[in-house]
Amino acid sequence: MENETAITALAALAQTTRLETFRLLVKHEPNGLPAGELASALDVPQNTMSAHLSTLSRAGLIKGERQSRSIIYRADLDAFRELTLFMIKDCCGGSEELCTPLIQSLTPCCTSKEQPDHPV
Repeated sequence: MENETAITALAALAQTTRLETFRLLVKHEPNGLPAGELASALDVPQNTMSAHLSTLSRAGLIKGERQSRSIIYRADLDAFRELTLFMIKDCCGGSEELCTPLIQSLTPCCTSKEQPDHPV
């Protein structure tokens, strides 16, 4: 990831409504939410929500897909993963004992209960 791409994504998230929108979309993965539901859920006028969704979309953090007369928005988790990895790529100067707790603290939120146990 290039610095400019990361700066654009971080700038898009550096506003309360856009951050709340992104977090709400993450909670609703993989189905996403229509723009109108996002606006209602966050108590934001639809035209204002549209501007926020455009900013997040240009930053590559969300994607919209037309379904009939609605646009369903989804968080782009691959882009978010890239941004997160960009931020921690050189974590603690490569010191495993310092990086491991950070990586472990990210893992519980992302593990699937449906994953089969694999013997080592």
